[in-house]
Amino acid sequence: MADNEGERLDVFLSRRLPGLSRTSARRIIDEGLAQVEGSLERASYRLHFGEMVRVHSSPTPAAMVAEPIDIPLDIRYEDADVIVLNKPVGLTVHPAPGERNPTLVNALLAYCPDLQAIGDALRPGLVHRLDKDTSGVMMVAKNAPALQNLQDQIRARTVEKHYVAVVAGTPDPLQGRVEAPVGRDRSDPRRMAIVDGGKPSTTEYTLVERFLDTSLLDCHLITGRTHQIRVHMAALGHPIIGDSIYGHPSHLIDRQALHARLLAFDHPTSGLRLRIEVEPPADIEHLIEVLRGSGSVHGADIGGTVGPASVPPPPGEQAQGKRWRKSRHRSRHIR
Repeated sequence: MADNEGERLDVFLSRRLPGLSRTSARRIIDEGLAQVEGSLERASYRLHFGEMVRVHSSPTPAAMVAEPIDIPLDIRYEDADVIVLNKPVGLTVHPAPGERNPTLVNALLAYCPDLQAIGDALRPGLVHRLDKDTSGVMMVAKNAPALQNLQDQIRARTVEKHYVAVVAGTPDPLQGRVEAPVGRDRSDPRRMAIVDGGKPSTTEYTLVERFLDTSLLDCHLITGRTHQIRVHMAALGHPIIGDSIYGHPSHLIDRQALHARLLAFDHPTSGLRLRIEVEPPADIEHLIEVLRGSGSVHGADIGGTVGPASVPPPPGEQAQGKRWRKSRHRSRHIR
């Protein structure tokens, strides 16, 4: 029960739950595990005296330490400062309340034990993350200065992240920009949604290939909110194939057809631009081949319009995108 009028929700949790840092308190709130009088609120919410705060799963200090577990890693680049790897489908990135299966963090600690001292105890070295059923390229910092540098690049939006997505239907315009705030769905804390007061979120997309009733897109993340591409594509009326939360399950693939294919960033020590690309795994390649068998047209041959997407329409914005497939096509800025 709130006992300090006007105290922030995250401050209240870190004060009342022994061993819980304010950062961890914010993550509990962001994951929808804390409610005020039955409602989800932001970490900055100011409590009123006597309000009841309920935490659905309160981690204890002992539970907040990840153990090393020997799990094979698909490492695509590594030096003294950074690891870039290909995360497989089905592997959760970090431990969380209710998650009992081994995670990427457990594997990283077995591979590089020194990571335990880098950053958050449950997310050592992590610069960003991917959903459990999203495959693809991720980077991990191997020391504190590198972690700070890469996190600063994320905040400055100089890290380039492109995803392969197979969606229902064909978006109009064929190349566009979605700007819509994303936050926790107040009716279902497992979901994210476009909500008033959500975090500003921007996704750019480009049609790569159109099939009979589905499309292959390149999605460029400008911001990196939880479930951002999945929420934005569903809001456009083109949910990702196989997405059981924001769309519908598919008999062609048993997870959302979303893959982080490209990551580009400045090396935290040398400053050189690194660009790592990972082709989609077999399940997405198989899905594309099956859909291609129904007939397809490549994006450049379709014609049509280019411009802002309709959720909501961002006036005066530019659309930017890259053609997929071996980076044969140059980027275009559309005015």
